Amino acid sequence: MDELPLPAMFGALFVLLILSGIFSGSETAMMAANRFRLRHAAQNGHRGAKLALALLSQTDKLLGLILLGNTLFNAAAATLTGYIALALFGESKWALEIGTLSITFALLVIAEISPKVICATHADRLAPLLSYVLTPLLRLAYPIIWFVNLFVTALLKTIRLSPGSMHGESKLSQEELRSLVLESSHLMPKKHQTILSSLFELTNITVEDVMTPRGQIEILDLDLDWTEVRTQLATSHHSRLPVCRESLDQLIGILPVRRLLASLGDPEFDEAALLQQLQAPYYIPAGTPVFSQLAFFQENRQRIGFVVDEYGEILGLLTLEDIIEEFVGDFTTSLPGLGNSLNWTQEGQVIVEGSRPLREINRMLGLNFPLDGPKTLNGLILEHFQDIPESDVSIKLAGIPVEILQTKDRSVVTVRIYRP
Repeated sequence: MDELPLPAMFGALFVLLILSGIFSGSETAMMAANRFRLRHAAQNGHRGAKLALALLSQTDKLLGLILLGNTLFNAAAATLTGYIALALFGESKWALEIGTLSITFALLVIAEISPKVICATHADRLAPLLSYVLTPLLRLAYPIIWFVNLFVTALLKTIRLSPGSMHGESKLSQEELRSLVLESSHLMPKKHQTILSSLFELTNITVEDVMTPRGQIEILDLDLDWTEVRTQLATSHHSRLPVCRESLDQLIGILPVRRLLASLGDPEFDEAALLQQLQAPYYIPAGTPVFSQLAFFQENRQRIGFVVDEYGEILGLLTLEDIIEEFVGDFTTSLPGLGNSLNWTQEGQVIVEGSRPLREINRMLGLNFPLDGPKTLNGLILEHFQDIPESDVSIKLAGIPVEILQTKDRSVVTVRIYRP
């Protein structure tokens, strides 16, 4: 080593530091790479991504290779630094201290911090490229790594850890996956993000959360005068109507109104002709998850069903459109005269019907009324008072000021909500 000139030793030291930095940066790049992007690239035929995934599937061997190379080059660099210090300062007592400080500084700057920062910043791009180098090196150094890992495995077992657990696929929970979608807002349109986020909520809500309550269902009562029945059919804005006698407790079936449009002008069109067009009602047990009901609609080729409780009493009406609108957003045409949207006024208030579902109010106004109890604003107010409240009463529900404007019979008709 004394025969080598100082420039050659400095050049060799620089090469050793660069090689050490490559192994140090490789560890950061491989560990920081987004596995979902690697898997997507691998599915599209990217060979580097396939090699990277193969290396990451055997993390203990990959880390063994990287640390083996990093340690060897660091040790060689430290030894060479000692020779350089001796060549520059002789056998002075300061040679060792100067050499130690110099190699420590060089390792930190050139072989550790700089390559790690670079590889952490561009991990997704560098991991597939580095895999082309690491894969053949792993095959060459496999006997050494296998021998070293024998001792690593034995040490891990003494502290009751299994290295085999590192080979498993990392699985995201539903909430973690939802957070991933929300954090990817810059990668997709706002509408797409909203739809994906809403899909995760379908497993947490039931049919009662999205159904039309019983009191708001338009029915076709056959006990009415036949002229009134024909008038209702001619003016109805629904494509399907529940047909019953007196009330939904005597439900007969579902009438596809469009099939009868051509027959309404026929004088011979009577109740018997109408009954021939009825479809059997489809019932949905209360508490059914919305996502499951979507699958049931598909399997049974249904688009509309009645939600019933444990006693068979009809609680509300659920359509396929109700479920789709829950995660896509409102797209059906509102009935004439009925405002469907809610917006704050300049004074920070809005008038809302008591029958409005709480989920809809929260979504439109950005509020956080509790959803684990009553489904409508009227139900939430009645639960708070444990009685039918009077009008002109103000309360706070979940920290949100609410003023009761009108009550009728046993329910709250309209309220004014103030922006909290």
